[in-house]
Formats: sequence, structure tokens, C-alpha cells
Amino acid sequence: MAVKPAHSSTRLPASAAWTALALLTALNLLNYTDRYVLAGVQPLVQRAFHVRDERIGSLTFAFFIAYMFAAPLTGWLGDRFPRKPLILAGALLWSLLTFSTAMVHTFGELYLRHALVGIGEASFGIFAPALLSDYWPPEQRNRILTLFYLALPIGAALGYILGGTLGQACGWKMPFYVAAAPGLMVALLVWIFLREPARGASEPLAIKPDRATLAGLTHNAAYWTATLGMAMMVFTLGGISIWMPTFLYRYGHYSLAAASQVLGAITVVDGIVGTWLGGWLAQRWLRRNKAALYLLSAWSVLLAAPFALLVFYGPRSTMVPCLALAEFLLFLNTGPLNAAIVNAVDAPIRSTAIAIELFMIHALGDAPSPRVIGWVSDHSTLREGLAVTLITLLLSAILIFAGAKYAPDIDAAAV
Repeated sequence: MAVKPAHSSTRLPASAAWTALALLTALNLLNYTDRYVLAGVQPLVQRAFHVRDERIGSLTFAFFIAYMFAAPLTGWLGDRFPRKPLILAGALLWSLLTFSTAMVHTFGELYLRHALVGIGEASFGIFAPALLSDYWPPEQRNRILTLFYLALPIGAALGYILGGTLGQACGWKMPFYVAAAPGLMVALLVWIFLREPARGASEPLAIKPDRATLAGLTHNAAYWTATLGMAMMVFTLGGISIWMPTFLYRYGHYSLAAASQVLGAITVVDGIVGTWLGGWLAQRWLRRNKAALYLLSAWSVLLAAPFALLVFYGPRSTMVPCLALAEFLLFLNTGPLNAAIVNAVDAPIRSTAIAIELFMIHALGDAPSPRVIGWVSDHSTLREGLAVTLITLLLSAILIFAGAKYAPDIDAAAV
């Protein structure tokens, strides 16, 4: 039996939707800034605590373990309670814990703090896309989520640059102090200005039970192929994002500050241009092919693999240009693949589905990858450690290509 969503008359005005997008995108930017400060300052942290590559990689592992196991509970909460206070609680938690990083004195304290940050970030990562999906209908979500995820490269670049530059000048603790304050200020703006829409306000006229129940989710091929394909890509991105500043420092002969600045510049330019272009191309392609979100994502991942290979094993002169090309291609799928996942399910279980997706992509992706790369590096070289990510890139492309035949119908006339 079909389930009727909230009536269109319950939708908030367009101004409320765009205000929410601006506030949540700003918070998302700060979310990624906080996350990538550690990567920018990582060699200094290693030196301060006298730890090897695998051990420093375990910090990211701890973060994502907490993130993963917080996700099911936060997903359940997001499908049953208002999302606005939950988003605020998560933002306050991660900002305060980022500030507290600068106060740790042992590696064990740093490990615990890094794990706890994962709980705060898990809540925001689940609730924000689900909330935005209640403002806009399925055919518009690729465009909106593309704008939302533009914050990823900008925030990551700020984290790299803040960590590397300020860390080299003032010590490894100072970047964490600076990164924490803006999150608290934006959280206050969210509390004052964000208006929460009715759950399911922008769904089609009938919600299908196989897309709106946990039982249906278990055999939802459109959802699982996109989720597992993203997990394999996140293994690659997670490993590269954590280890690339160190790789440029060791093999590119850059200073720590220069390595972070180069990577930050590549990430912000590629991220903005690639994320926007990928969303734009997918939106146009959707007019002709309902599988466009999957196809564009799969091709971008596949084409990135040879450039990544040249980064790891090519001559030093091609290292940075090939890194820029590989990152550009991977950023093309940011909006489309996330839109494919939220469109594969309906409002009654969307927060839970996003929570399960986040659990899977981190359990199989960026939770183990930094530590796996560090372990291989300790037993051979960092080149060989990073080469593991080429295998997962190919697996990602295969899974997303397979998902194209399960892409759900959308209103092409409204795209």
C-alpha cells in the first residue's frame, strides 16, 4: 500500500529553503575544515608524540569507528524527531572537541578526543542531507546537494592550509584553536534562522513501501550499488586525503607548509570546479537518461585511476599536475552520487538510510584506509601503501556502473 507524504501546502517558502541551504553549507564547510586540520599538521603531531605511520593513521581510524557506530542511533533519531536541534547538538559537540584538541598532553588523550569528534560529525552528516531533501523534490536534489557539497573541497583545503601553515609557524596545537570558533558562531545562526520543513514535504504523491521501509531497503539495488561504490571510492579518497601532505613532503621535497598549501590549492580549485561541473553535467544528462547520476559518477572514478597511478609512480615533475587531474575527476561525482543515494529511498527512512550508508562507506572506506596505507608504508614504502587505493577505485567504478540499471524514475520534464 502506498504511503502519502506531507501535502505540498506544508512546504516552507523558497526563502526558508535557500536560507537553510546557506546555513547548512557553511556548517558543512567548517565540518570539513575541522576534520582536515589534523592532516595538514600530521608530521608535527608525529614528531611531538614520537609515533610511526600506522599509529598516526589510527587517529583517523578512531574517528570513523566512533562516527560509524554513532550513525545508526542518529539515523533512528533523525527519522523520529526534529532535525534542527540534533544538528545544533552535533555542531556544538565537534566544535568544542576541536578546541579541546589543543589541550591534550598524551597520544592516548588525542586518540580519545579524535574518536569523540566522530560522534558530533556523524549527526550533522546524516541530518543535513535528509533535511535538505524535504525542501526540494527528487529532480532538484542533485543541484542542491552539489551546492551543499561544494563545502567539502573548500573546507578540506582550509583545513590543510590552516594546519600546515599555522602549525609550522606556531606549533601543532594552534590550528585547532583557530578552527573551533567559527562552528560555534554558525551554530548560533542556525538556531536563530533555520526553519525545519515537514518530513516528506517534497516527495512525489505516493511513497513506495519498498523505498520507505527497512525491509525494502535490504533489497534496494539502486541504494546498495551507489552506497558500496561510494565506499570503495571513499577508501581511496580517505587514504589520499590523509597521506598526501606527507607524500608530497617525503617524495615531492616540499616543506610541510608548502605541501599543505599546494594540496589545499588543488583541492579548493578542483573541488569547486569539479563539483559544480559534475552537478551541472548530471542535471543536463538526467533530461535524457534517468541513470545519469550513476553513469557520470562511474566514468569519473574510472578515468581518475590512471592519473592517480602517475602521482604515485610517475616522475616528480608530473606529480602535482596528475594529482590535480585525478582530484578533479573524482570531485565530478560529489553531487550526483549523493543525490543518487537520497533519491533511492523515501522520507520515512531517509535519515536511517543515510546513517547506514555512512556506516558502510566509513567501515569499508576511510576508517581502515589510512591505517592500511600506514601499515603497508611501514613494511615497504608510502608509494606502495597509496597504490592500494587504485584497486578500490576500479571496484568503485564497477559497482556504480552496475547500479545504473536500477536508477529510479524521476520527473525529467522538471529537471
